Amino acid sequence: MSKTLSGVIAAVATPIDENGAPDLKRATDLAKHLLANGCDGLNVLGSTGEATSFSLDERKAVMDAYKKNGVPMDRLMVGTGAPSVSDAVALTRHAAALGFAGALVLPPFYYKGVPDDGLVAYIEALVKATADAKLPIYLYHYPELSGLPWHVELIKRLRSSFPSRIVGLKDSSGDMAFARSAAALGGFAVFPSTEACLLDARRGEFAGCISATANLNADLCARAWAQGDAAALDAAVAIRKLFDGRPLVSGVKTLLAHIHNDPALARVRPPLAAVPSADREAITAGYDAIRAIKAA
Repeated sequence: MSKTLSGVIAAVATPIDENGAPDLKRATDLAKHLLANGCDGLNVLGSTGEATSFSLDERKAVMDAYKKNGVPMDRLMVGTGAPSVSDAVALTRHAAALGFAGALVLPPFYYKGVPDDGLVAYIEALVKATADAKLPIYLYHYPELSGLPWHVELIKRLRSSFPSRIVGLKDSSGDMAFARSAAALGGFAVFPSTEACLLDARRGEFAGCISATANLNADLCARAWAQGDAAALDAAVAIRKLFDGRPLVSGVKTLLAHIHNDPALARVRPPLAAVPSADREAITAGYDAIRAIKAA
């Protein structure tokens, strides 16, 4: 069984090359940079990683690249959910074979209003497909995009059915009452999608956070998580707020390009599009101002 993930986890972006394919070198370079500069772990090929915009082969190639290039697999959780259960099984098996620390699983998101029995059958297929490796499964709760919730009663049922495999949840709903209800189940690692929760997590309420903006503020998040540094957390949250009302994924990639002085990092895969120039200027200027204040 893989070790339990906790702490500051970046929902890492997937760089795109000039042909529109995943840029495997930039992807592994970014992963190594984040792990060396404040991240306890990474969630790869999630929403920020644009996983659902890639083919099965492209997602496997990204997974392979992390392994081949020496990124520590025991610090990586990988998104393996898909509308097709056979695709989800293939991705989850691949993740298990490569030694990822866990699979992050969206519900099968095309059909809405499906019964819990169908969602349990979906997870059962993933559990059986990786029975030998016993890959930990983290549920990905993002009803705004998936249209299907991993609601608390369903989580209880899944944990009862597969107690050694369903180990945690990423909550991207923004509903902290839901996150706390899931965490209250006990023995279940809940990761809200905002670094604003890190002091609560440090007190034991959550396992940490899985945040898109940890691509940009991991050093500040690490100080909050490891040292309880409230001022660092305030600065990290201020960076996150730069994206309020703006496209998050393309915005994060725009700021990554600015931070690393590499315009290629701003590329996104259709259907996402680059942020408007006014947003780009506001995001980068805001980030520089926050960092200048923190450094003073």
